[in-house]
Parts: sequence; structure tokens; C-alpha cells
Amino acid sequence: MSQVLITDVAAVTALGDDIEQLWEGLMAGETGIKPVRHFPVENYISKYAACIEDLTLPGNLTENSRIRILLDRLLEKMFPVPADSFLITATTKAGIDNLEQLCRGNRTDTQDILLSTILDIVSQKLKLTAKGININAACASSTIAISQGAAMISSGRANSVIVCCIDIITEFIFSGFSSLKALSPFPCRPFDRTRLGLTPGEGAAAILLMSEDRVKKDNLSPLGRVLGWGVSNDATHITAPAQDACGLIRAVRQALKRANLKEPNIAAINAHDTGTVYNDLMELTAFKQVFEEHKVPVYSVKGSIGHTMGAAGGIEVALGLKALSTGVIPSTVGFSDPEDGAKGLVSSKPIQISGDYLLTTNSGFGGINAAIVLARKGVQ
Repeated sequence: MSQVLITDVAAVTALGDDIEQLWEGLMAGETGIKPVRHFPVENYISKYAACIEDLTLPGNLTENSRIRILLDRLLEKMFPVPADSFLITATTKAGIDNLEQLCRGNRTDTQDILLSTILDIVSQKLKLTAKGININAACASSTIAISQGAAMISSGRANSVIVCCIDIITEFIFSGFSSLKALSPFPCRPFDRTRLGLTPGEGAAAILLMSEDRVKKDNLSPLGRVLGWGVSNDATHITAPAQDACGLIRAVRQALKRANLKEPNIAAINAHDTGTVYNDLMELTAFKQVFEEHKVPVYSVKGSIGHTMGAAGGIEVALGLKALSTGVIPSTVGFSDPEDGAKGLVSSKPIQISGDYLLTTNSGFGGINAAIVLARKGVQ
């Protein structure tokens, strides 16, 4: 089985247009969560989101979705991507803002509403020879997309895979979370006893995966490795996770087994941690069950950049590599009064870590769970 190396990453979030800006913001404990301004929120239970405020269309492109501007900004940060790379995109709603415009009787490009349009745009911009596939698995979409790409490289079905994940905040999405009473009336508070829900965010990430032979052939320097991955479904409820965390436990154990690691090998955990009552308890249950007496530091970035939905896993993989390379994990912004089980694991300040491996997890509606184990650069 071939090693799966990560050779390039890019990310755009409410805290900046690249990984360095995002990392500096996280280290400073900053948040991009602010009152929403690009659609009315008076009738919803929250007014907060982590929007990319200057994500506006020029006058001659008002019929297009805002997602096109975000894609442009993301892809201009990437190094040249090999034309023969297999493309996997991950998005939950693509250009759903254009459906809103259509329903209001405004002129709009209906193609932007389709998930396949993201594939078309990315393929054309990167001049790829193959169109690829899109993964739509709720908020675990990009984690599963990276897992799929890693599986293709590991099994020899591809030697270069580009994963591009993206979602924007629209009134359609905001109203949906509001109707489920999943939105927090204040900026989200991950793992905090007083948490009341999630805060949506918009963002995008690109991850370039390559085989070891391809890395050597192209004379590249990898940033780290995807060592293991696991995907499961707890099949419990259309929106709520299984309270016993059976699905996430299975995904994490799959990832550890594929990575050939034991629980004490993991230096830190990037949790999905949306700030909702049930998700946070489910994750703490899973980590306690899997890691038992091992106190592995846990963090969440959603108090800083919001819940970026289909882009969350990709952004968090990119940040996981940064955490391993610096030996520091970010603070969990919004966390102050620990939920049961979070005390001693989660911190409101950055924490020094030592070790070569990091676990990152994501979960989503429909009971989907995914986990990835990352290895630090240079670790064999």
C-alpha cells in the first residue's frame, strides 16, 4: 500500500485568505463571528455567523453565486496542480444562494445551484483532464472526500488527488438551522456548559494528496501524511447523533487501526464540536470510550471560524498539519465553563503538544461520522 502524502494546502475563512492568517488568528484567540449583514436575520433565533465579509460579486456577475468568488480566492493560493490529478469536491449546498434568487423572481444562473457545477469550475480553473466526483455527506463531506482520495492513492488507483471543499452562508442555510433550533443566540461556545447551538461559517479548503513515488518524481516536499481514516453511520436519527457515540467510536477505531497506531500515540484531537448540546456530549462520550484513561488534549476551531459545513474537515486537516509542525494546538474560543468530561481536555488557551500524530473528526446529519489520523512531516 502506498503512503499518502499531503504536498499542498490552501484555505479561506472569516479569519483570512490563507493558512498563515488563519493560524495567527487562532493563536491570538480571535474570532470571525459577527452579526450577519448580507441578508436579514430579524426573524431568526440568531444574528451571528462567521461570514467572509468582502465576498461580493462585481456588477457584471450578479447572476452568479457568491461561491464562485470564494473558489477564485481559494484556488489562486494553490501551487500548480498536476493536470492528471483526480478531483474530489465536497460541498453540501453549492450555489444555493441562486435558488433563493430564483424563488424571488430574480435573474440568476441556475447552473450554480447544481453540485456538479463546483466540479466543472474547479476542473476548468486547474486545467484538469478529468472531471472527478463530488462528496455530499453533510458536515463530514470533506473528511470523507480526503478519506476517499487517500484510499485511491493507497490502493494505487491514483497517484495525485486534489480535494476541494467549499460552502457559503445563505439565508436558505441560516433559516434551516434556525428552524431546527440548532443556532446559538450568541457566538457558539464549544464544549461549554452554557452552549446553546452552533454558529455557521463560510469557508473553503484545498488539499493535494500524492503517492510517495509521485512526490519523488515531482521533487516535492510533503507537509505531512494521511496515515489512517475511518467512516461510519450510526443510523439513529435524521439530525441527532447517537447518544452512545457508537458511530464516531467506530470511525475513530477504524482510523487508528488503518494507521497501525494505539490510542496513546495520538498527541491531540481536533474535534468536530459544533457547540450543540447533543453533538458535544456525543464526542466527549466517544473520546472517553476510545482513549479511556489517556488524557489527550482536545480543541475546536468553530468558536473562531464558525461551522463551515462541507468545508470543515478540509480546513481542519490543514490546521492539523500546522499544529503538528509547530507543536501547539489552538485555543477553543468561547470555552470557559467546562461541560462534564471536558475539564482537563479542552482549553481556552493554546496548548503545547509533543508527538507525531493528530486525530481529526467530523460528524453530520444523518448519523455520518468520519475520522482521519495525520502524521507530522518526516515521520515514517
